[in-house]
Amino acid sequence: MTSAAPPRLAGSPATLVIDGRVDADRALLVPRGELVHGCADILAEVLAALPAGIGRVDLDMGDVAFMDTAGLQFLDLLGGFSHRQAVPVTATNWHGQPLRILELAGLDTTDPLRATAHRPDSERKPEQEPETEPPAAPSASAPSAEQLHILQEEVDQLRRAIASRPVIDQARGVLMALHACTSDEAWHILREASQLSNTKLRTVAAAVTAGAESDGPPPPPEVRAALRAALARLRR
Repeated sequence: MTSAAPPRLAGSPATLVIDGRVDADRALLVPRGELVHGCADILAEVLAALPAGIGRVDLDMGDVAFMDTAGLQFLDLLGGFSHRQAVPVTATNWHGQPLRILELAGLDTTDPLRATAHRPDSERKPEQEPETEPPAAPSASAPSAEQLHILQEEVDQLRRAIASRPVIDQARGVLMALHACTSDEAWHILREASQLSNTKLRTVAAAVTAGAESDGPPPPPEVRAALRAALARLRR
């Protein structure tokens, strides 16, 4: 089974696709893409399509590349499903930026559902009596207002960095080809030119990339001067 978001508009976040399979009474779900607005709706469709009598749901989050505060709703939905259906649910193998968001939200980075996932009767301690009704699902995460503010700032910064990366990588490639420098040296040239010209790094990179095209405009004079100075310092 596979669920995907509708095709995205230009400039909108990448879609989320959730691949899955069911072995016996265990479902393995593999989300791929970004946990952003609409991700909880996609997950709800996948959970609703699981066969009756499923005994366990495990999510491998290794292919999730980005997560914002909507990812907390994704986790809340999983926690609620675990308690309503009285089945254990795990969400493991986090890495990269989503792992940082879990840290900022104060969640268990090994499995943020660990504290809320339903434990079947076989996993209860002997002195515990089975409950006739599953308890109300606690929130999978309850970050404070300050934590949410910090989390949102971090997400915004990372989005800007991700948006800038392609043009910066292109500019590094141009400098490496033109001046026989390494990738690290090209990065230092761009960064120094940005500082010397008091120009944003992304703007410098875009100017370098555009100037490399056959009919592209040359970089502005202040950027050209800063690039020359950075190159001269590198050669010394």
